[in-house]
Amino acid sequence: MVIAFCGHSSYVSNEADRKRVLSVLEEKTVGKPCDFWLGEYGGFDRFAYDCAKEFKRTHQNTRLIFVTPYHPSALSAERIAFLKERFDDVLYPALEGVPRRFALSHRNRWIADRADLIIACVSHRYGGAYTMYRRAVGSGRAVLNIGSELFK
Repeated sequence: MVIAFCGHSSYVSNEADRKRVLSVLEEKTVGKPCDFWLGEYGGFDRFAYDCAKEFKRTHQNTRLIFVTPYHPSALSAERIAFLKERFDDVLYPALEGVPRRFALSHRNRWIADRADLIIACVSHRYGGAYTMYRRAVGSGRAVLNIGSELFK
């Protein structure tokens, strides 16, 4: 099972959201092997990483995977070492033909079209998180939004 996250970079984590996400993960995975596809680009990504890492502590068949929008050859040795410390694997979707400035949005589309479950925190109708959220909903993915009541 692949679980991905999308949310605003300005998100500030709180205990109620953490408990809700961990509860949903318990309910949805039910002992299945689980890959968390994660980013590293803001407040919600930090929250998602922390939740996935906490979940992994008690679920052996769980992997934390950083999905990079940039070809690994474009990453510095220090960045690669940092990612290898934090994640079990680094995944690069084939985005070679995409201009660098659009790589993140293309990566988000790629994830939205492939994840089994997307946990979102979308509270306004603009930005990359909203675009990914809309794409995931339109693709028929299972989506849980812990953000604004406007989107539930």
